[in-house]
Amino acid sequence: MNTPRVIVGISGASGAAVGIRIVELLAARDACEIHLVATRAAERTIRHEVGDGALARAAALSHRYHHIDDVGACIASGSFRALGMIIAPCSIRSLSAIASGNLDTLLTRAADVQLKERRKLVLMLRESPLHLGHIRSMAQVTEYGGIVAPLAPAFYLRPQSLSEMIEHMAMRAIGLLGADDLSVPPPEWSDDTPPTCPRP
Repeated sequence: MNTPRVIVGISGASGAAVGIRIVELLAARDACEIHLVATRAAERTIRHEVGDGALARAAALSHRYHHIDDVGACIASGSFRALGMIIAPCSIRSLSAIASGNLDTLLTRAADVQLKERRKLVLMLRESPLHLGHIRSMAQVTEYGGIVAPLAPAFYLRPQSLSEMIEHMAMRAIGLLGADDLSVPPPEWSDDTPPTCPRP
């Protein structure tokens, strides 16, 4: 495999713009082969949150768009070598299915393949508040080798718009794959606090 492959999954949770932006950033780098899969709920969420045609545009930027029911697709096989997979956003339903081995869709099957092959699986969880069952599913996936990275904006960067927050979260997810060729480094924390602070 000369060109690294990255699988991007989009589930039906809110925050679909982050998954779309990840595809756009990866495509702009032109350094990997992008495989995209979206759930039926994701299709609806994308239309509502990002707009009509957003999924079609992301699919056009990808090297291949896989239908959610195509459980025999190449990304469902361990012999399909990939750098890893990002699910953004990752719904509690998808997280729980991956944690319990419920592999009835291509999204969860592809995610399970990353875990069994010891590849990177980044789950950008979107839910709040959490009950104990959610937390246990997060723990299970983490024990299996997955990375649970909730959709959390970096307020220390003082974002001026929703677009800036989406951009940073998308860049952070790509960085978690650990490939320098793909990484778009997000701004880093800089401690510019004065040595002594006046009282408020």
